[in-house]
Amino acid sequence: MNNNQIIDKDATKTKIYYALSFVAVLIIAILFTFPLYWTITGAFKTGREINATSPVWIPSEWVIENFQRLMAKRSAPILGWKIGNLTIGAATIPGAIRWLLNTVFMCVTSMVLTCLTSAMAGYVLAKKRFIGRVALFSLVVCAMALPKQVILIPLLREMNALHLADTAWAVIFPIVGWPFGVFLLKQFAEGVPTEMMEACRIDGANEWRTFTDVIFPMIKPGVGACAIFTFISAWNDYFMQLIMLTSNQKLSIAVGIATMQGESSTDYGLLMAGAALASVPIIIVFLIFQKYFTKGITMGAVKG
Repeated sequence: MNNNQIIDKDATKTKIYYALSFVAVLIIAILFTFPLYWTITGAFKTGREINATSPVWIPSEWVIENFQRLMAKRSAPILGWKIGNLTIGAATIPGAIRWLLNTVFMCVTSMVLTCLTSAMAGYVLAKKRFIGRVALFSLVVCAMALPKQVILIPLLREMNALHLADTAWAVIFPIVGWPFGVFLLKQFAEGVPTEMMEACRIDGANEWRTFTDVIFPMIKPGVGACAIFTFISAWNDYFMQLIMLTSNQKLSIAVGIATMQGESSTDYGLLMAGAALASVPIIIVFLIFQKYFTKGITMGAVKG
């Protein structure tokens, strides 16, 4: 067998490998995107097509009736802040819109606070030497294995003691101390050369200037990955939202849509419209942080 035959054989194997890989990735992509496709198309189907015995893959008639009923089902004040006898933002809007705004506020605030605190904590644990550093990081790692359901009752009692129950902050504050965020950004901070920090000290920069001008830009891919993970985790934390929030105007979109289910029957068109509405912010956040997300899962997350 000459060299040309060997090269042709290797090229054939490579083409077969890439073809099989493409087919496998395509199948996996279809499996992952099909629930989203089914939810979005179901939001525009009629009740007859949704409840049909055989699946209707593409709506024969695209309707917005489900969204209209979603918006008309309940209402809530825009803000509803009370200062004495004065109520600010008392004008009402559809309840689903208010729930969506509540959820976006909780998730964005949790994301910003978590990324900031995790970046600072990860930097300290990675680059500072102090007594108890190893024990503190071990505690963070152990906390990653602790289910949130175990500490849910203490968290609820704590929020009641702080008079934060039935507020957005009762959902935000437990998320901010997310151990995985500290772990992830510590791994990124480990890759920052110590010589750069020493150069900052020689130039007279204080710790905050060193962190904001040198450390933070270098761990930005990790912060982007942490932002996506935090946003999605906060958005999907249905159990925490269910326990902490009770007032109609303060519900999240997931809890609010769940309260619309009837006792004897379920309006699937209404639920799919709510789920489609709730998926929009998640898609937008992922598209914004996509490049940081791909960097984050391929760089600092695998460093020891």
